[in-house]
Amino acid sequence: MRIHFLKFTLAALALSLSACSILQSESPDETRGWSAAKLYSEARGELAALNYEKSLQLLEKLESRYPFGTYAQQAQMDAAYVHYKAGDQALALAAIERFIKLHPDHPNVDYMYYLRGLVNFNDRKGILDFLANQDASERDQKALRESFDSFRLLVERFPKSIYAQDASDRLGYLLNSMALYDVHVARYYYRRGAYLAAVNRAQAAVQNYRESPAIEEALWIMVRSYDALGMPKLRDDTQRVFQKNFPNSDLTASGERPGSTKKTWWKIWQ
Repeated sequence: MRIHFLKFTLAALALSLSACSILQSESPDETRGWSAAKLYSEARGELAALNYEKSLQLLEKLESRYPFGTYAQQAQMDAAYVHYKAGDQALALAAIERFIKLHPDHPNVDYMYYLRGLVNFNDRKGILDFLANQDASERDQKALRESFDSFRLLVERFPKSIYAQDASDRLGYLLNSMALYDVHVARYYYRRGAYLAAVNRAQAAVQNYRESPAIEEALWIMVRSYDALGMPKLRDDTQRVFQKNFPNSDLTASGERPGSTKKTWWKIWQ
């Protein structure tokens, strides 16, 4: 008797769960019948409330239900921004690339170039994480360079864009950051006795980022590395260039500035 009762109970429970599943799957969509304007307004409201997942769901419904309207294009742009705010860099970049490919002549496509620059600019792994470790070795600068390229394209193609000035300001920062990164790596190599690698990396900074303040450090590393390599002619030539461009340099024989800590010279970017 108990066995039959248990089987009956399990069967009833299974039927109950099945019924609940059917009811849930058939629950009405509250957005059914909403206009494009209504969907967009609600998506913006969810974004303002930082409900990114809900905002994306509404934007996706908007684009699928009204694919050819003005709101659909705006939904694509907003979806890229929501992914960015949610911290999903890959999806944000994918949405941006999709929009630029589909709407290259859109009146607001300049914003998408700007947003692409921002997404990569704020990629801590690609730009700033190496600063968290004083002796960091070579790291990928892909995000840094892609951010630079996006802002550069914006400034070149849309010089009158409302985002052009900010993009231009960020270009200066990025250029200096890339120079500083190369100098940091050159110093890393020098401290470990890899003098040729130090020269090559410092020389790259000098050649590519002539206007950066980091060039002072790069030239000094080259002088010290040539000296360690037993190349007096190259050492003296570089020393003359260094003295001509930085006659009042306060770099000491150790390569440190008086009164500075070991990490001050590169921690300024955090």
